[in-house]
Amino acid sequence: MAKFITLGVESSCDETGIGLYSQQHGLIAHRLFSQVEIHQEYGGVVPELASRDHIQRVLPLIKTVLKDAKIKLTDIDAIAYTAGPGLAGALLVGSAVAKSLAWSLKIPALGVHHMEGHLLAPLLEQSQPKFPFAALLVSGGHTMLIDVKAIGQYKILGESLDDAVGEAFDKTAKILGLGYPGGPALATLAEQGSEGAFKFPRPMVDRPGLDFSFSGLKTFARNTFIKHPTQKVDVAKAFEVAATQTLMIKCRRALEQTGRTTLVVAGGVSANLSLRKELNHMGRKVGATVFYPRQEFCTDNGAMIALAGHFRLSHGQYDAHNEINIKPRWNLEELSQIE
Repeated sequence: MAKFITLGVESSCDETGIGLYSQQHGLIAHRLFSQVEIHQEYGGVVPELASRDHIQRVLPLIKTVLKDAKIKLTDIDAIAYTAGPGLAGALLVGSAVAKSLAWSLKIPALGVHHMEGHLLAPLLEQSQPKFPFAALLVSGGHTMLIDVKAIGQYKILGESLDDAVGEAFDKTAKILGLGYPGGPALATLAEQGSEGAFKFPRPMVDRPGLDFSFSGLKTFARNTFIKHPTQKVDVAKAFEVAATQTLMIKCRRALEQTGRTTLVVAGGVSANLSLRKELNHMGRKVGATVFYPRQEFCTDNGAMIALAGHFRLSHGQYDAHNEINIKPRWNLEELSQIE
């Protein structure tokens, strides 16, 4: 068990990620290939192109990661792969490669929940959150608040009723003519804007509960930009401030509701510096500690899949060898607790 090494394979959308996690040494190697340039001309992810590129990238990346770690394929004790949620074709590529390798090596394999990977990503850092904690997951099509008692013991407190915040960032960026990927481009543009030039609503903060809705905020940004086409930077700033403050208000409410003093924030939008500033300030005011993954582990990556899979595989959980099961839609609350 001391040297138990897990290979992680991530292929849920438009990034091919490979990671190696060791029981003894922690994360020992990881690599990522992003398909941003492939999808840029289309203004968003094309599922068929994503699947084809995963096919080309996954095995070369595995070989590179093994070389980086200075180990052989036969040194791997188990394989974790993203089984969902995500694009069906992309998931099939990673799962088929992972299960085939596991079968040939006669080692166990396990399909991992993509969002559990994000949730546990801060455990890759030296300073780690302790269970239990509240968590904000803001990744791709997901925006949700979760009460986390232990690995696999999750209660969803609230989630987006329409656009996730990441989708709202991307769609607003497209309205402003910023191209793809839109979220980071909008955040960069917002740095030039003047806070207070426009006042955008904070959706659903005036009612009880922890659900989110960002579709109306996107529409408000579009209407404002139509009226003020020369103030693009200020529209970007107003949108970012409204979105991040909405997340902050709901996080504070979740901490109060659960009585937790630790907040984990993960997923692609957790890399947003404005959001981190809002949440860190809120944490200091209410006496809570906020944890994030490092920037490179905010987006999809193989390291988080290797880690999440490692926890479960090292406790005896694994798939049947003769099955390839993916779950493009998968409720986080369906996961079992690690005993």
